Amino acid sequence: MNQTFIHPNAVCESTVIGAGTRVWAFAHVLPGARVGADCNLCDGVFVENDVVIGDRVTVKCGVQLWDGITIEDDVFIGPNATFTNDPFPRSKARPEAFARTVVRAGASIGANSTILPGVEIGTGAMVGAGAVVTRSVPPNAVVVGNPARIKGYVTDAGPVGVPAPAGESRRPGTVGLGVGAASLHELRVAKDLRGELSVGEFERELPFIPKRYFLVFNVPSREVRGEHAHRVCEQFLICVRGSCGVLLDDGRNRREITLDRPSRGVHMPAMIWGTQYRYSSDAVLLVFASHYYDPDDYIRSYGEFRRAALSEPART
Repeated sequence: MNQTFIHPNAVCESTVIGAGTRVWAFAHVLPGARVGADCNLCDGVFVENDVVIGDRVTVKCGVQLWDGITIEDDVFIGPNATFTNDPFPRSKARPEAFARTVVRAGASIGANSTILPGVEIGTGAMVGAGAVVTRSVPPNAVVVGNPARIKGYVTDAGPVGVPAPAGESRRPGTVGLGVGAASLHELRVAKDLRGELSVGEFERELPFIPKRYFLVFNVPSREVRGEHAHRVCEQFLICVRGSCGVLLDDGRNRREITLDRPSRGVHMPAMIWGTQYRYSSDAVLLVFASHYYDPDDYIRSYGEFRRAALSEPART
């Protein structure tokens, strides 16, 4: 088993330090802190009492982790990233409780970024260097700027934030996306001097008979919709006007698609985590659903979704 290493010039008052963790020069870990295994706390890191650090976490130089902060497994925190825990700080005025900030597993925090108190950085998310995070970041989102805005998502196909190229042809047909049983559909188009008509027949080109539909429109371009999965309900999405990005996630793989014409649709089966963002100002998203609305059919926690998705065989 790897041995814990405490540099002679570090002050480590906590007794809860995991095997293989390295605490380097001029770091200071207070007695109440809990640090997992195989972590790397670099020079000049300060860890207060009410702090939990998971396994395999890297905290680079000049970072302070204050009371109320939880860092889950496999997180990277870049140099001089700044965390805060009091939304209204006053000298010598200690709040009854500090705001809770959580950085979920696998997330990365860029150098010199600032994380305001009480937010959650989602699983696998990436915070760009110098970003100022003022509200919670969705799982796998890439955020940049001040205030931080979503630039894209970490995906398995194509560069981050750039729509995957599959299915760019306008010829009718269906393309599997490698995310569960999700698929991209190019629908038939009839075109003449009177204009264009796009058509799809349910249970032929489209995979189910819908029980309801809804329209999403007038969405500010910076906002994100969806961010949930359904246990049994299937959906079929068509952006009938403008464009929007659709991120599909089956708990194992992720893929981003751009819906930018009425003849293109995405089938999103049950147990796919769906996110829609990058709405154009004129976007109108039409969604057909296989079931009536049922609040109990929603999974709104990404952690709960991943646990459920990974506990069953992959759907293809």
